[in-house]
Amino acid sequence: MSSLFSKIVRGEIPCHKVAENDHFLAFLDIRPLAKGHTLVIPKKEVDSIFDVEDADYQALFLFAKQVAKAIKAVVPCKKVGLSVVGLEVPHAHIHLIPINKISDMSFGTGHHVAMSASELAGLATQIGAQVWNT
Repeated sequence: MSSLFSKIVRGEIPCHKVAENDHFLAFLDIRPLAKGHTLVIPKKEVDSIFDVEDADYQALFLFAKQVAKAIKAVVPCKKVGLSVVGLEVPHAHIHLIPINKISDMSFGTGHHVAMSASELAGLATQIGAQVWNT
């Protein structure tokens, strides 16, 4: 069965794309913990991050690094935190979250930042414009 993220990769479900290449896709989380919360995924469907082939694993994190720098250039924050949880969708993914304190990365609080589709679209465009410029 195809994962939600695989459907996004194929264009069956829309997303607010930040960056993309032949192997990876970065898009804004629709239920962000913070403004700029971005998901980075391999286009190839793999359930666990530790099952990603070694070369792809390294390339995925280098791609995420470029995206994180772009997020930091656009969203005021002390750092961009990285988390790999992988329980919500059976498709390897990295969370990049702008943070000012450690609690900003707490997934268990149920707290999400409300953003409209137009706000997400505008933010995705701003971050995307910075991805290869940082």
